[in-house]
Formats: sequence, C-alpha cells, structure tokens
Amino acid sequence: MSSRISGPLSASARAVVAGALLLPLLLAGCSGSSGGSGGSGGKKASGAPSPRTGSPASPSPQPSADAAAYRRWGLDKPLAAPPAPPSVKLTDGLRAGAAPRVIRRVPTSEKVVFLTFDDGAEKDPEFVKMAEDLKLPFTMFLTDDIARAGTGYGYFEKLRGEGSRNSINNHTLSHPNLRTLSADAQQREICGQQDVLEKRYGSKPPLFRPPYGNYNDATLAAAGGCGVKALVLWEATMQINDMRYAEGGTLRPGDIVLAHFRGPSELKGTTMTKMVANMLRSIERQGFTVARLEDYV
Repeated sequence: MSSRISGPLSASARAVVAGALLLPLLLAGCSGSSGGSGGSGGKKASGAPSPRTGSPASPSPQPSADAAAYRRWGLDKPLAAPPAPPSVKLTDGLRAGAAPRVIRRVPTSEKVVFLTFDDGAEKDPEFVKMAEDLKLPFTMFLTDDIARAGTGYGYFEKLRGEGSRNSINNHTLSHPNLRTLSADAQQREICGQQDVLEKRYGSKPPLFRPPYGNYNDATLAAAGGCGVKALVLWEATMQINDMRYAEGGTLRPGDIVLAHFRGPSELKGTTMTKMVANMLRSIERQGFTVARLEDYV
C-alpha cells in the first residue's frame, strides 16, 4: 500500500486503506515480487456486511466428486461438501460506480476457504482434467498479455466448467505495480481488461485483483468506475508443498488462498496438478473444505 494517499475516498474506503498501511509484508504476491503491503494479510474490510451462512448440515449447492476421482489425483478422499452459501453477499447493495469493497477474507464461522489462481502463464491440460474430475470451485484472475499467450483464453474457458462454475476475473492488461502509475494509466490497465473480458464473455467481471496486491485510492476509483464490485486480496499463499499464512500457522475460516498458473519451470519440477493436490491435502488435513468465492462476494 502506498504511504501517500491522494484523491477523495469514502469513509469506509479510507478505513480500508489506512488499515492496509499498518499491515506487515507477510505474503508474497505474484511472480517476480515480494509483494507490497497491499498484498499482505489483514482484517476484513470495514463496512463489509457479515453474511448469514447456512447450516453445516445444509446440502451442497454444487455437485460433489466421487472418491475414485480423488484417488486418480493422489488424494485419499473427497473434500467435505461446503455449507449452503449465505443469503447476503458482501457486495449486495453496493451502488453502481462506487469504490469496490476490499476483501482479504470472507467473514464466516464455517470452516471453508476459497481458492484463487492468478496470471495465466501455465496452461496445463492435466489441470483441466483435474478441475473437472474433482468439481473444484475456484476463481481466476487473468492478466491479458499473459493469458492470451500460447493457446490463449480458450484454455481458461475450459476451466470455467459446467455452468461457468469457475469465473474469470480481472488482473489488469499487463501486470504492472499500479501504485507506480498515474490515475489515467491505472484506468487503462483495469478498464482495458474489463473490456477484453466483456467482449469475450458478455459481461464485465465484478472482481479484480491488483498485481502484487498493491493499490491506492486511484486504483479503487478506477476499478469502481469500470464496474468492479470487489477488490480481492488474500490471507494465504500456495507454495510448492504447503501454504504460507498471514496470521499464525494455520488456515482460518473464510481465508482466501492465492495460487498461480505455474508449471515445472517455476515449481522446481513439480507440476501444477501436484501443487494443487498438495494444497487440497493441507486444506483437508486442517479440517476445511473449499467453497465458491462468488457465492459469498
């Protein structure tokens, strides 16, 4: 988070920015950066409504994968079905054009976490098979000049899954550190990717993740102006074999987990599917399951 704030902000947005300034640099963001203070863990954004979660005994709104599918990917058993989603989302009632809510962690008492994958460099066809076999819910944040390289956006369209289970969201056109850019340049990066994704999928994505977790008030103004409802950060990051946490040494209810589309060249020979399997083992070992972020945000 920038140490200098310019431009008008609402009271809730000022609270979010001020809170983020005090956070330690605990988690690494995207590839090539140690991450800014905007990308470290922290408290939930001020002004965000607390959703009413369903009973743990409620049936899952998503299809569950069978045990054989999990065994094919080296996992002992399926993750538990998530609880019913909340009746009120964090962005409900947000007026058009308003600054998006900054969300690091979803306020819930349920033992659920949310998986997110950034950038789009690695396009492993085996991960498409894995995601479909496991009926795995996750959210993608794509950078245009990275995602369209190679086989392009067609790969991520396959990952959207049946009924567009996994959404595709905004991670800028070219992955800059937004805090180093002017307000106009930030608008081009954010709104430009909104336009790219709207042209492909018919609507502007409601979620945005700033590269490296770095943002300022100009970022919030630009994002809100081009249709973003939530700026999504994270509380845990996926490493090759396990996770790193913003606070303590374990997951907490509502944690958003940051991972990347990466392959063996960046994972010391480990494939993306093995990395994801390691992540799922850690989640299950800690007594958590995975829910769909868009059902809460």
